[in-house]
Amino acid sequence: MDKNEVLNYFFELVKIDSPSGDERKLADKLKKDLKDLGFKVEEDDSGQKAEGNAGNIIAYLKGNARKPPVLFAAHMDTVEKRGGILPVIDEEGKIFSEGPTVLTADDKAGICAIVQGIKWALKKGVEHGDIEIVFTVCEEIGLKGSKNLDTKKLKSKVGFVLDSSGKVGTIVTAAPAQNKLYFKIKGRAAHAGLEPEKGLSAIKVAGVAISNMNFGRIDEETTANIGIIRGGKATNIITDLVEMEGEARSRNELKLKRQTEHMIQAVKDAADSFGAEVECEVEASYPAFDFDECALIVRYVMNAVEKIGLKPILSPSGGGSDANILNGKGIPCVNLGTGFFNPHSPEEYITIESLINLCKLVEALL
Repeated sequence: MDKNEVLNYFFELVKIDSPSGDERKLADKLKKDLKDLGFKVEEDDSGQKAEGNAGNIIAYLKGNARKPPVLFAAHMDTVEKRGGILPVIDEEGKIFSEGPTVLTADDKAGICAIVQGIKWALKKGVEHGDIEIVFTVCEEIGLKGSKNLDTKKLKSKVGFVLDSSGKVGTIVTAAPAQNKLYFKIKGRAAHAGLEPEKGLSAIKVAGVAISNMNFGRIDEETTANIGIIRGGKATNIITDLVEMEGEARSRNELKLKRQTEHMIQAVKDAADSFGAEVECEVEASYPAFDFDECALIVRYVMNAVEKIGLKPILSPSGGGSDANILNGKGIPCVNLGTGFFNPHSPEEYITIESLINLCKLVEALL
């Protein structure tokens, strides 16, 4: 494995701005790079459906029929666009972005490893089955790329998503389903100084609902949150409409159902106590997945991790990824530790050693 080649490629990737919905420049580069490796490459129409300027990149390379086809996936988009990412390496071998920008190792480390790991394997003449690659768009804003992916175009019966923080060798064997919750609390407007008794404050109703709602860490499998509250026009007007957005997640479907119902009931009870109206909407964002440590896909990855001299770490996750969507569409997938830490923050970093090991892991998975 050529360390300098890997580093140079990673630096190229992180310097290309690709916030959600604006992945065009990165998509064009990756299409060219994959074609140069001999892949047949296409771009789907998921960008239009997600109101972005690029679609998912789907690439295919024919291999030896004696070996099973495998799928590698990572996402092209990043959480923010501040530009001017300058990757630097400190004396400990940590790669980070100089200044107040995220490094975007989430998920360009995954992309780098897939391209460079396969490139190195092809140079060495490693025997492989059919290889499929999917680089998705708009993952950070609701897994929109994978949700709009036509998996009928894929042959693989097993997949590896490179998009989890943590050590290389980590295998995310379980991840939660998520429900998004949307509430509209309707009160009654009135002048706050002249006749407040004629009004009905939707803000007060929302406050009571939230105070009676259990969210945060519910148990080891379940979390919930109210993340957005909108309402009010002026201090002298009793607020007649408050909108709230929240979520519930659990690796247990029954617990997810119960937590969702609890949050809805808390809002309805508060509205009833004041005589307000409420509208509730639940959107199932993505399904859960859960693999036993004896599952073939888990054993396969464990063997590959051990092959490159690392110790497998089996771990559940509290977050969603493209692996949730692909599993829901019938392709068994695990999410893999990609070696980056502190994603979505200026403190994000990955070590040179982790990046090289991730490339080696891709090769070992072929």
